[in-house]
Amino acid sequence: MNMAQLIAILSTAIATATPLVFACVGETITERAGVINLSAEGTIMLAAMAGFATAKLTGNLWLGFGAAAAVGALFALIVAFGSISLKGSQIAIGFVLALLGADLSSFLGNPFVRIPGPTVPNLPIPILRDVPVLGPLFFRGDLLVYASYVLIGGSWFFFYRTRPGLMLRAMGEQPAAAFARGTDVIFWRYAYTLLGGSLLGIAGAAFSLDFKAGWSHRHTAGYGWIALAIVIFGGWNPLRAALGAYLFGILQSFAGVAQTTIRAVPTQVFTVAPFVLMILVLVLTSGEWWEYGLRGIPPRLRRWIQQTVKATPPAALGQIFEQD
Repeated sequence: MNMAQLIAILSTAIATATPLVFACVGETITERAGVINLSAEGTIMLAAMAGFATAKLTGNLWLGFGAAAAVGALFALIVAFGSISLKGSQIAIGFVLALLGADLSSFLGNPFVRIPGPTVPNLPIPILRDVPVLGPLFFRGDLLVYASYVLIGGSWFFFYRTRPGLMLRAMGEQPAAAFARGTDVIFWRYAYTLLGGSLLGIAGAAFSLDFKAGWSHRHTAGYGWIALAIVIFGGWNPLRAALGAYLFGILQSFAGVAQTTIRAVPTQVFTVAPFVLMILVLVLTSGEWWEYGLRGIPPRLRRWIQQTVKATPPAALGQIFEQD
């Protein structure tokens, strides 16, 4: 494999991972606020259908993404209302919505199966696209890819360099302390859950209007669960979650190359391989047993590896908070 082939694979991986970046950052925002939105699978699938159908009927990509974001916000609102206001189980509500969204997408999207529609146009950035290595990798994509870069950097800066970001993290760790300092925890949990749901919806439209252009039954099956797994793998950090999404994109790209070069292996193996490998990485980073392998390493280096790799959820994630 030469350098040109490697760059082509990595640029494809970045494009492949872009929808997952939106989904992972959206779910990270929601869970950092203390709410678990397990509807990601159904949300992405229904949003992908709604986005494609709207863009097809109106001929307007922006309306397609708007419709997808609205679907994501609606499902997130149901999760928020059921869990925050009605104090129901976040896991149960999200899981039911995941199943509902998947079935609704197949039922409502039947008229749009395997028909051509609008797609996000490619938009190379002048001058930057000609920079060796970096140009082909990062600056020959489309507007959605560039927006994902802004989302990654902006969300990281918001989380760790602003006071509202500090309050967001406090709501997921110690909501009572955040409330004592004047934060309206209930309001902001609603707001961040809706924001995260909207990003899940945009991720769905990014699949049907860009990466996997078009619509078919179960068009994005599995990606919602992978997004949830990547959030855990990323330690609820938007930057690490994005890196996890890119890792999955790289696995998919290499699987695609192997599928065309290793013809003796059934194609289904390469289709499933990225999902299996991603789950394996999740197990390695979130399990306790892996720490035994760190014995014998200097304490300072061991602590750095533990802080960098080990995934620790927000302390109040999924817990009901009653605001007096």
